[in-house]
Amino acid sequence: MKKDLLRILDLKDREILSLISSGSDWKRRGRKKNAPRPLAGKSLAMIFQKASTRTRVSFEAGMHRLGGHAIFMSPEDTQIGRGEPIRDTARVLSRYVDAVMIRTFAHTIATELAEAASVPVVNGLTDDHHPCQILADLMTAKEHGKDLRKMRVAFIGDGNNVANSWVEAAHVLGFRFIVACPPGYEPNAVIVKEAEAVGRGDVRIVRDPREAAENADVLYTDVWMSMGQESERKRRLAAFKDYRIDAELLRCASRSAIVMHCLPAHRGEEITEEVIEGPRSVVFDEAENRMHIQMAILEKLIKH
Repeated sequence: MKKDLLRILDLKDREILSLISSGSDWKRRGRKKNAPRPLAGKSLAMIFQKASTRTRVSFEAGMHRLGGHAIFMSPEDTQIGRGEPIRDTARVLSRYVDAVMIRTFAHTIATELAEAASVPVVNGLTDDHHPCQILADLMTAKEHGKDLRKMRVAFIGDGNNVANSWVEAAHVLGFRFIVACPPGYEPNAVIVKEAEAVGRGDVRIVRDPREAAENADVLYTDVWMSMGQESERKRRLAAFKDYRIDAELLRCASRSAIVMHCLPAHRGEEITEEVIEGPRSVVFDEAENRMHIQMAILEKLIKH
């Protein structure tokens, strides 16, 4: 039976830890010529309905390192944009490739694709979830000495798809996750309730960024405006003006705290230049680890 990765709740705690371990193994192997190529002869279709730098290059380069081949499909390269049902695209691609990655808007598009496909489907990002990013973040936190079951993570800003996936990860692994956001910008209430059913994490929503950052092991932020929200710029800039990771907020966190951002960053808005370029920043480790963790995901799903 095929397995998909559409959200963090698709994984059990031991599966998350196993993927992180595998991702770390791939990272240690680096570009060695004698590294294994477990997906030789395999193909990955990559459907992009949202633009990307890290998602495209990390999946494409990762698939190449695994010995396989990745096929990039922009909105102009598919019939989806011209009215072909998602389920038809899924059934056709399933006859050509060994897995499909999709980066799109509504999460229902990814779930419909997965339901109709007979090969594994990986969510590269939807408006509601970003599982590959959070797995890379967890891998990065572990690399920097954080206990994935006991750490305290403070998310400062918009309760977006990244925050939603962090909520799920907290409940699966059992760590503390505090979101500091203005009223009306909380993580998705339905997703929060579904994650609470797992019953392990300690997730709270507060209004004061300093309260969230107090003794945090990880300070995390993301852009105040995700793709498709550009028309809300003026309103969001006003709402989030006090939700910035700067040197003062970093002083509230643990002395060994690290700072994360999933990129791209709007320096001077959600994070200052001083912090993102400072010694506590691990944002480029995160970006690199997207490739390694996705190699682990593809290896597991395709060889499953």
